[in-house]
Amino acid sequence: QVQLVESGGGLVQAGASLRLSCAASGRTFSTSGMGWFRQAPGKEREFVGGINSSGGSTLYTNSVKGRFTISRDNAKNTVYLQMNSLKPEDTAVYYCAADRGSYYGGDFRLYDYWGQGTQVTVSS
Repeated sequence: QVQLVESGGGLVQAGASLRLSCAASGRTFSTSGMGWFRQAPGKEREFVGGINSSGGSTLYTNSVKGRFTISRDNAKNTVYLQMNSLKPEDTAVYYCAADRGSYYGGDFRLYDYWGQGTQVTVSS
C-alpha cells in the first residue's frame, strides 16, 4: 500500500514558479513509476508528466515541455514537479499518482495510487 500527499500549491501570478512535492509512504516507492496529472474545473483529468522509478527518464505533455520538470528523491520517498513560467491555463488541481509497477505514462487508469491533490491557481 502506498499513500501519497501533495503539497506546495498556491496562488501565484503569471510568470511565477512553484514547486509541488508528493511525499509517499510505503516500501515500494523506489520501484514505482510516478505521474503528475491535473484537472481544471469542467475539464477532464490531464497528464502533465511522469518519471520512471530511477528518475532517469521523464515524459511531459507538450503544453508544459520546457517549463515543467519532474524529479524524484528516492531516499526521501518524494517526487517533485517544478513549474516555471506559469500561465493562467495551468490553473488546476494537481495530483500525483503511483503505479505498483514501472508505468509512468499518460493513461490515468493504469495508476494504482493517488494523492488528494493540491490547488494551483495562476492569475493573469
